[in-house]
Amino acid sequence: MTLIESMNLNSYDKIPWTDITSFGQQTMLKSHLFTVSWILARFCNYSCSYCWPYARSSTPDHQDLEIYLKALDSIKAQARANGFTDFHFSFSGGEPTAYKYFGEIIDHYCSDTAPDYQSIHMTTNLSPGSKWWNKWLESTKTLHRRSITASYHAEFANEQEFGDKCLQLIDNETFVTINQVMVPEMFEELYERLERFAARGINVTLKPQSDPTASYVVHGYTEDQIAKMRQGFPQKWNGEQIAQIALYDSEGTKYELDQAERFNAFGFNKFHGWECNAGYQGCVIRENEVKRSYSCHDYPLGTLDGGFELFKAPQECITYSCVSSADSKIPKRKHND
Repeated sequence: MTLIESMNLNSYDKIPWTDITSFGQQTMLKSHLFTVSWILARFCNYSCSYCWPYARSSTPDHQDLEIYLKALDSIKAQARANGFTDFHFSFSGGEPTAYKYFGEIIDHYCSDTAPDYQSIHMTTNLSPGSKWWNKWLESTKTLHRRSITASYHAEFANEQEFGDKCLQLIDNETFVTINQVMVPEMFEELYERLERFAARGINVTLKPQSDPTASYVVHGYTEDQIAKMRQGFPQKWNGEQIAQIALYDSEGTKYELDQAERFNAFGFNKFHGWECNAGYQGCVIRENEVKRSYSCHDYPLGTLDGGFELFKAPQECITYSCVSSADSKIPKRKHND
């Protein structure tokens, strides 16, 4: 039995969130895709007043290039041994473009021609100039898909120039969305700016703010603000609304959602005891540690410089709150009671 909910603005409230028994990113449900969310380092060329201390460093803290390249190859080799043949790597920081050898990492990743499908994503403040972006576009042109989450910071960036860079990337077949952490005290100001970006044809994402430990969503949102985060600005590509997430209820009915970033606005982030593919079909790297996810506060799978081992099968979820979209989009299944 299948019923795909339409992607109209008001459809997401129709999803029976308390009756969902399995879900995941559609490309991971349908293929042999392995995903990596990689925080290269905490160093950032910006020093935003609202940035949590854990999220940035004012001094470079990168590993040696050879350690990064060896880890990338090891992840692919272990994933292939588990039957995963396609890859999606997402790089963030800090600011990933601030690493002087980031281009070499990209070139190494793109040089692998074995996968039937290979894509790349990056979360960036878009601070490099056009020469840097032209090189990135050339280096990644052989990939099946490339996407960018653009983080706008008004303390350091010009709104018009930032939007121009987004449109340049979109014009070069790159999926772009502007990600905005919706600080409760600044909500209306931030929302009005996002409306201006959306009016220029740029995707925007309203992200609820998490606490300093990234364990839960902060308090202070009004009902109207929560409604806007739940329903506002569906993601589009080439003018069509997209559906990255598939959810299934206990009857097998299928629902679709544009992005996992909406989960927190609906309070859909508690999967303790569910079967989860984190660490098996995907992993995260936070500086030197390789982990199953950002949200699972257990021992890491290993380290970049000391070696690591991915899970050989799905595992039971051990965390009580899964607030990172990188974690929540990983396929999960609720155990039968």
